[in-house]
Amino acid sequence: MIYFDNAATSYPKPPEVFEFMLEFMRESGGNPGRAGHRLAIQAEEMVNTCRAEVSAFFGLRDPRRCVFTMNCSDALNLAIKGVLRGGEHVVTTALEHNAINRPLQQMAERKFITFTRANSAEAGCWQVDEILRAITPQTRLVAVTHCANASGIVNPVAELGHALRALPQRIIYLVDAAQTAGVIDLDMEAAQIDLLAFPGHKGLFAPTGTGALLIGSRVSPDEIAPWREGGTGGDAALPHQPNEFPYKLEGGTPNTMGIAGMLAGVRFLRKQPSGAVLRHERGILARLIGGFRSDARITLHGTPDPARRAGAIGITVKDRDNGQLAAILDREFGIAARPGLHCAPHAHRQMGTFPGGTLRFSTGYFNTPEEADAVVRAVLELAARGS
Repeated sequence: MIYFDNAATSYPKPPEVFEFMLEFMRESGGNPGRAGHRLAIQAEEMVNTCRAEVSAFFGLRDPRRCVFTMNCSDALNLAIKGVLRGGEHVVTTALEHNAINRPLQQMAERKFITFTRANSAEAGCWQVDEILRAITPQTRLVAVTHCANASGIVNPVAELGHALRALPQRIIYLVDAAQTAGVIDLDMEAAQIDLLAFPGHKGLFAPTGTGALLIGSRVSPDEIAPWREGGTGGDAALPHQPNEFPYKLEGGTPNTMGIAGMLAGVRFLRKQPSGAVLRHERGILARLIGGFRSDARITLHGTPDPARRAGAIGITVKDRDNGQLAAILDREFGIAARPGLHCAPHAHRQMGTFPGGTLRFSTGYFNTPEEADAVVRAVLELAARGS
């Protein structure tokens, strides 16, 4: 299989991830914090080590503010539903994944909050000034994507973070790093991000069912309510969740096997040269873009500049259905790509590709130039065949 669906989940994972997960399960597979025996203590030590290393990887100084989640959607729901109070306003963009769109829509339809979806002068990305213009006196939260999964274009999250901090009004800043965590270096404190949500199973090479919400120093435990409540391994006599991080937001037994995989994935990334993942993925993208642009029947959506992208491009082929193309690529060429709206309908509206969406190719650290060339040849052949 030639795998170009890394924006959905990275594949393959580094061998170190499998090995560490198996070692953990064999040697330390207890329930962290739920007992005093050796296996439980070892499991808790691994979870705390992962907390510390993930926090350091993203520039978060206090590891207790690293909350493990089921995925990025879970992290975004924890953030959005945790910080918003009745009558408040949110600014987001037209590029967001449904993990932001749907919670906001549901809360707005209940008349609990209002929100504004800032548009952009350029398809596939957002602009800082458009977001700032959408802020009202009632705005409490700005929630944006670092890189839209539908377009692959990287947005200026640090520039926006500094602009928001310069305002006299205190606004909480939430960034969805689903497509960039592990690919683009990001220091959340330096970028002045208050809440950073990301999955483990994409750029961090962990298994599915993993993610995290990192909570910056400006957000106190009193400002974010728990979304799910349950056991925390301690303070069992309390009638409610403990009011300290991470336990306030971590009800129930954590996915220790997945967290072990995240720890191994972060350690793998730290061994790579600085910027190596992004350089490699952009090199593969440049090869794809060059090949696709050679055929007038293929439309590349968004900027053709790979230096503004992070791992994904969407195309359409004249008179061809995206779903059929993806099925033929899989069946005849052994190539995995993803057709459709990519859970981001408003982004596709902005790009002019709604309702059919695009055929997305998303690169990973283990893709090769030869695989990119094979993808180009296959798509050019299918374009030549016609409908």
